[in-house]
Amino acid sequence: MGVPKFYRWISERYPCLSQVVKEHQIPEFDNLYLDMNGIIHQCSHPNDDDVHFRISEDKIFADIFHYLEVLFRIIKPRKVFFMAVDGVAPRAKMNQQRGRRFRSAKEAEEKIKKALEKGETLPTEARFDSNCITPGTEFMARLHEHLKYFVNMKISTDKSWQGVTVYLSGHETPGEGEHKIMEFIRSEKAEPHHDPNTRHCLYGLDADLIMLGLTSHEAHFALLREEVRFGGKKSQRACAPEETTFHLLHLSLMREYIDYEFSPVKGKISFEYDIERIIDDWILMGFLVGNDFIPHLPHLHINHDALPLLYRTYMTILPELGGYINENGHLNLQRFEKYLTRLSDFDREHFSEVFVDLKWFESKVGNKYLNEAAGIAAEEARKNKQKKQKAQENSMCLAALEKNEANVTPKTVLEDEPEDDDMFETEFRQYKRTYYMTKMGVEVVSDDFLADQAECYVQAIQWILHYYYHGVQSWSWYYPYHYAPYLSDIRNISELKIKFELGKPFMPFEQLLAVLPAASKDLLPKCYQHLMTSQDSPIIEYYPLDFKTDLNGKQQEWEAVVLIPFIDEKRLLQAMESCNKCLKEEEKRRNTHSACLMYWYDKDAEFQYTSPWPEKFPAVERCRTRYKTIPLDAWHVDITHNKITKMNKSVLYFCGFPTLKHIKHKFYLRKSGVQVFQQSSHGENMMLEIIADYNSKEQMVENVASLVLGKRVFVNWPHLEEARVVAVSDGETKFYLEEPHGTQKLYMGNAVPPTKVAYVGDKEQSAWLKEVQGISEHYQRRKGIIIHETSVVVYAQLLTGNRYQLNQNGEVYLEKQWSKQALPFVYQTVVKDIKAFDSRFSNIKTLDDLFPPGSTTFMLGSPYYGCMGEVQDSRDVITEGRIRVVFSIPCEPQLDPLIQNQHKYSVKYNPAYILASRLGISGYLVSRFTGSIFIGRGSKK
Repeated sequence: MGVPKFYRWISERYPCLSQVVKEHQIPEFDNLYLDMNGIIHQCSHPNDDDVHFRISEDKIFADIFHYLEVLFRIIKPRKVFFMAVDGVAPRAKMNQQRGRRFRSAKEAEEKIKKALEKGETLPTEARFDSNCITPGTEFMARLHEHLKYFVNMKISTDKSWQGVTVYLSGHETPGEGEHKIMEFIRSEKAEPHHDPNTRHCLYGLDADLIMLGLTSHEAHFALLREEVRFGGKKSQRACAPEETTFHLLHLSLMREYIDYEFSPVKGKISFEYDIERIIDDWILMGFLVGNDFIPHLPHLHINHDALPLLYRTYMTILPELGGYINENGHLNLQRFEKYLTRLSDFDREHFSEVFVDLKWFESKVGNKYLNEAAGIAAEEARKNKQKKQKAQENSMCLAALEKNEANVTPKTVLEDEPEDDDMFETEFRQYKRTYYMTKMGVEVVSDDFLADQAECYVQAIQWILHYYYHGVQSWSWYYPYHYAPYLSDIRNISELKIKFELGKPFMPFEQLLAVLPAASKDLLPKCYQHLMTSQDSPIIEYYPLDFKTDLNGKQQEWEAVVLIPFIDEKRLLQAMESCNKCLKEEEKRRNTHSACLMYWYDKDAEFQYTSPWPEKFPAVERCRTRYKTIPLDAWHVDITHNKITKMNKSVLYFCGFPTLKHIKHKFYLRKSGVQVFQQSSHGENMMLEIIADYNSKEQMVENVASLVLGKRVFVNWPHLEEARVVAVSDGETKFYLEEPHGTQKLYMGNAVPPTKVAYVGDKEQSAWLKEVQGISEHYQRRKGIIIHETSVVVYAQLLTGNRYQLNQNGEVYLEKQWSKQALPFVYQTVVKDIKAFDSRFSNIKTLDDLFPPGSTTFMLGSPYYGCMGEVQDSRDVITEGRIRVVFSIPCEPQLDPLIQNQHKYSVKYNPAYILASRLGISGYLVSRFTGSIFIGRGSKK
């Protein structure tokens, strides 16, 4: 997908979609899926602009391991951990991969050239060629071995990995990473015992993951991604995952926002309004602005408001369609054609703007042509053309076009002049023909050519729908043009018969030859390299050293169309035929497809797992892992069985899966400049306006206090967080809990908390007003929520975690831990009385469960604070609520001589500016490598 654009557009239109995650607020997930390629790229070449950057392979592997550990630790999946590396892609994707790889090789070359021209000296060792992150290269084979080692090591040594089934779908398993994940999810859903409340988390950076997640129609599905910063320099992602801010994008909210977006059609359609079907059509519309498999339609750009146009058109035409367009991944061609016909008005409107400018230009000059020579030439050309046209009438598309288009009145200012009408149509056709001739290099734009364009485009849309809903329906199909046709030319498609041949995926080396440029030839086995470079090679024209790119209406260089020839599969395979026999044994092994691996912990297994790189990574001495291979087609769900899960959503609120339903509100679109990313958004935002009931007695401060004081509530709607209310105020009167210092108790049921009432002084009153103003500004500016007048503010302590406590009977229970700080929340955004589901810690009941013999513990009391210990057999004392632990206590260093001779070692203090002038550097630089310690006199308090 035009990735950052779509993600940014969607996040700004629906401001509450994404939430910054802090570790203790992460909802509980059953399954975590990783689209691994983002992680591999991030750890191997974090910044392509730096031509001096070098990294060793062991550092890359160690960084990838570390990244995986951090993601696992943040999400803590309970059942499944699925790592998917891109395997051989369908042919349709290869064109885009080829373009990307050619471009990145060319850019790298240019950057090195620039650096050398500036006189920089570059490191002698070779730079990391990111094109090696393609299935079948030696690098990927080594990475796969290391990932297998990593999984065995973690399952054997890390308790939190032991209850989870780990899947590793490597580069040898065909298919793109995210689509292998979806195949797994579809097969799980088809199982008879599938739990409809499974909670999924998918990590990855691509915007098409939003589409993929929605095709599953699962209620609890979130996407995890790094925070993206827009604006300014090219975004530098912080390398260490600990320093990275993560965002959770909640598809549960996305579904509700889509519902709001299309709610205007509710009363207008004769058939049932079904949000699941609306979502399917929404996904289809997302494909029309271009994606990895087809070029975008002319002039439809996300940043020129293409998506609202698609949505508006859909809402006007839906009542006439009699049903939905995307029927669970099958395109209803009659309805699709009607939709496209309505959408093609846009082509005319776009052209009419160009046309009006031309007319205005002519009227100002007072002559049709700016100079006479051009005028005479044009008149002659027109006469010749008319003669030619008579001769070619049959082969030209004009007749057909005129029949269909003459009756459409163009929306221009010039409708009163019939001559202009014809002229507009003629010019419009000429305009489109120029596009086909210049962009696609056709000599004659015939009917057959246009029909072929339309058929290819519709076939592409159907292939993509299948790919997202049912998996690959053809490995060999691809879209054979660099450009898409005009909307007004996609006609007469309702009778098309669309069939796909499944075919077979490419072998890894075939894909390497198909997508790599000659600059990356060393990634291929020696025997194939001459095919890319030798002038006698039968396929040399597929590897141009220089090529053009065409922005085609886009703004960023990376969005440009890379104009290189498409590979002809038959010619490629023929050229490889003669070289295949020269492959070495190791290379033959690399050139295979293999199955996905499934790992689990088995306490009875014990063997040594040897390290793939003993100098860098130690062997796993006591490996306790079992594995089995999953056949390639094991997860394939037949098209007819791919059902939508129905669930009972009303019963429970799953903590951390937000919904807008808890508070009454109305919604509308408005340009409000909500700031989701560092600057105000330009487009419309979906605003939510809370409907408060001002007359009800509930809004009076004493009633609010009796309802919520000392109780747990959920604050920060719609991303609810649990909190304990400690005070309530309406700016004049304040009710607060009277508790001894340090107690943080919840008053359940009818227990009455000890309450005090106080009248608020002037100073506090103005502080209260400021707080309210600050909160309502934040809600409107950042979340797009209008909260109106506030009568009551609730002060509450957020939940920070849970702690195990022991009761008198020796049973272990969890006690909620609340923050020490009480924060203000306006009462109309507080949610109370919801049944929340949280199963997180239900399995530990006794001290035995909590401290099994052999487990590692840390001392938090004195005297040995912070020491690590191991739990021993404590059966004899456990009844008294005690356990036996052996601590290993490190020696304290002897500091006495240092303290006595301190005056000898201490350095004379110099202010920073003196140090800077002595070193001959700027004061700013000194401030970067020194720190400040503030010393205050007096007691600790």
